[in-house]
Amino acid sequence: MKIAVLPGDGIGTEIMAEAVKVLKVLGLPLELETALVGGAAFEAHGHPLPEGTLNLAKAADAILFGAVGDWKYDTLDRPLRPEQAILGLRKNLGLFANFRPAICYPQLVDASSLKRELVSGLDILIIRELTGDIYFGQPRGRRVATDGHFPGAEEAFDTMRYSRPEIERIAHVAFQAARKRKATGTEGRVTSVDKANVLETFQFWKDVVTDVAQQYPDIALDHMYVDNAAMQLVKAPKKFDVIVTGNMFGDILSDEASMLTGSIGMLPSASLNSKNQGLYEPSHGSAPDIAGQGVANPLATILSAAMMLRFSLNQEAAAQRIEAAVQKVLTQGLRTPDLYSEGTTKVGTAQMGDAVVKALG
Repeated sequence: MKIAVLPGDGIGTEIMAEAVKVLKVLGLPLELETALVGGAAFEAHGHPLPEGTLNLAKAADAILFGAVGDWKYDTLDRPLRPEQAILGLRKNLGLFANFRPAICYPQLVDASSLKRELVSGLDILIIRELTGDIYFGQPRGRRVATDGHFPGAEEAFDTMRYSRPEIERIAHVAFQAARKRKATGTEGRVTSVDKANVLETFQFWKDVVTDVAQQYPDIALDHMYVDNAAMQLVKAPKKFDVIVTGNMFGDILSDEASMLTGSIGMLPSASLNSKNQGLYEPSHGSAPDIAGQGVANPLATILSAAMMLRFSLNQEAAAQRIEAAVQKVLTQGLRTPDLYSEGTTKVGTAQMGDAVVKALG
């Protein structure tokens, strides 16, 4: 099983080291190969997604990704910024479905910014469409400089678009995910989030999702405007089961949902194509302000590795072993600084990784 390991920038190298450490003790036939991506790749090769890295990713069964970005690259022309590596991988590998679970572990219920009764038992799944929407629409602007900015310009705009096949395939993913979750005891409901009251693109989205729903009579469907969804995630998050939405709305809502769990440092994610080849990464960014300090939380990356084993490598038992080990170290009271509170034990990045390895037995 070939895995492309792309640590990236900032804390990416630190958290990736711990995920790799965990994978290596599982006793699985894994072939891990590391390559540069993001700002690190730009420094070495002049591009955030060099041809060698892209070829490695295409040939792999799965990609384990750290994080990219640093403020020092903000003046680069947009196509050369570290974040373009993620967009390039999504486009070249056809990674159209982003899974972002938001689970509040019992051990962390008091770390959430919301009251205990609102998040206790929280288990929702946000499915974000990744290859359409405004991020991939045609940009328009009067680009005077080459640094990605528009000094002296009068206007700039980006086009939002979706095609029927794009919406249909992400809707099928959402309904199938809800069906699988229902088999394990969840409600079996999809909430499609849109802005159909003002955007033609999302009236179209709503119509297509409604059509696809007819093929899943066992799964309930409701529609919600994105502004209301943002409010309900804070007001009553447990009312959701599976949320499916477009690229931009999904980007925003999944980060909002991350704070329900106590820390964005706990949230893994998976981006899959039609062949279940996937890119797995923590939902957080590169956090250059704490890079090199050994305080970053590696659990989201470790849990992303578990998702990789489950969805792309068909290693369900190994995935469950990792998730159980993470629960065990949380029960032991170990916390990185983002989760630390009185009565728990503060540990660093490497210490948390070592604890997960130990918990795996």
